[in-house]
Amino acid sequence: MFSRLVFYAFAMLLLSCTQTKKENNEVAHKASVKPDTGVSLIVLGNVQDAGSPHIACKKDCCKLLFDNEDQSRKVVSLGLIDNLEQKTFLFEATPDMTHQLHRLKESTDWATSDIPNGIFITHAHIGHYTGLMYLGKEATNAKDVPVYAMPKMSDFLSANGPWSQLVSDKNIKLVAIENDRLLPLTNSIQVLPYKVPHRDEYSETVGFKVIGPNKSFLFIPDINKWNVWETDIRSIIKEVDYAFLDATFFDAKEINNRDISEIPHPFVIESMALFDSLSPQDKKKVHFIHFNHTNPLLDEHSEATKLVKEKGFSIARKDMKFTL
Repeated sequence: MFSRLVFYAFAMLLLSCTQTKKENNEVAHKASVKPDTGVSLIVLGNVQDAGSPHIACKKDCCKLLFDNEDQSRKVVSLGLIDNLEQKTFLFEATPDMTHQLHRLKESTDWATSDIPNGIFITHAHIGHYTGLMYLGKEATNAKDVPVYAMPKMSDFLSANGPWSQLVSDKNIKLVAIENDRLLPLTNSIQVLPYKVPHRDEYSETVGFKVIGPNKSFLFIPDINKWNVWETDIRSIIKEVDYAFLDATFFDAKEINNRDISEIPHPFVIESMALFDSLSPQDKKKVHFIHFNHTNPLLDEHSEATKLVKEKGFSIARKDMKFTL
């Protein structure tokens, strides 16, 4: 009888220890998957202004897409998330902004607004600012959304309809930024605008260096050839952790029917040659972005994609996330 009681007592103790261990493991697992409390970056688009498929395009790169839309092909944009202060920011207001703001909201761990806490604009070309129209009375009728823009860009929005109506109706609130002047955005984020040479018909063009609590990134989706900029792009690549750089065209073959002087972008093959002296670590920071609809880098299985990777560089793809 005594031995039977001892057996039962031992069995109950073993069951209790097993249960306690299981509960402790569950607590430890829950702790390990707690939401990110830092700053993160998400790629919301990587295509040039006119999108893909491209209007009136008869080439193979577009034919199938008209009937079978590729959701990964959105116009170039980055989203910035500060989980600690529960704020989101958008870089570029593209024609795909409706989708991109939804994706940005999905990427947060809190019940955030559909409208970001601020939008940064690089310049006045259609893929970079026309999404602002969705903030007007025909759409969200937003209230005082901060739009960070350089002086000429601000003047353009203020003086020309329909954008001026966004200002007068207080759908957007223009916030002045200055070349090479650091802007504190939150307690964890700072933004530094860089003026870069480009086709400036209506505004100046800037790139942005964004500094997070631990890491930083560079965003220059549009620029003329690297050698016409007074700054050595290689020196900035060395300073940051990620560099999202203009890769509109892979090489000259894509634009054999147009005057190259009218569309001066650095070809990817030119950029790779210029960056060849960088260390393997610095090469990996380079994420090519802003692809024309003809650019073979849009195809993850193309020979061009294979070549870029073999040379040690990276390619920005939609929904990529980075911790800052």
